[in-house]
Amino acid sequence: MTTKHYLRLALCTSGLLATLWAINTASASGATPQTGQGATHQHDDHHAGVNKRGDKVMGFAHDKTTHHFRLRTDGGLIEVEAKDPDDTKSRDQIRTHLQHIAQKFTAGDFTAPMLIHAKTPPGVPTMKQLKTAIKYQFEETARGGQVRLVTSNSKAITAIHKFLRFQIADHRTGDTTKITKAP
Repeated sequence: MTTKHYLRLALCTSGLLATLWAINTASASGATPQTGQGATHQHDDHHAGVNKRGDKVMGFAHDKTTHHFRLRTDGGLIEVEAKDPDDTKSRDQIRTHLQHIAQKFTAGDFTAPMLIHAKTPPGVPTMKQLKTAIKYQFEETARGGQVRLVTSNSKAITAIHKFLRFQIADHRTGDTTKITKAP
């Protein structure tokens, strides 16, 4: 690793620790759930928080990129691409992040999505437990990359689908939650 990579890792780690502290502080405040108009505002605040924390954790701007989550019969896909085909900076940041995610998920480390969403996404406990049954394969695309989540284990497939459906809802991607046949 180069010095630049170590500095970037240190910066990301600092950001993650600050985010964890903020989440713990908010949890300790004992805030109660709201209903009605306040709930809508709270949901919008949560989504804004997902975007803000996501920018820090992922290392690229959400407003310059698009996320898609696909459910497949053998697992699913996480796809991220730069909106502008000439935005090579975002493309390269996406690739770095997704390569890192594939490595971390393979090791059973789901810290990044937990930090981004300020909670443990559904499916994660089972995905951790069955980490050796799931393959996380990074692939470059023209504008970014994708991580294929592949398994033949039925419990792992169910967990992956729960995880991806949560991502679709929390990132508000508008992706279908229907399962499609793997190519």
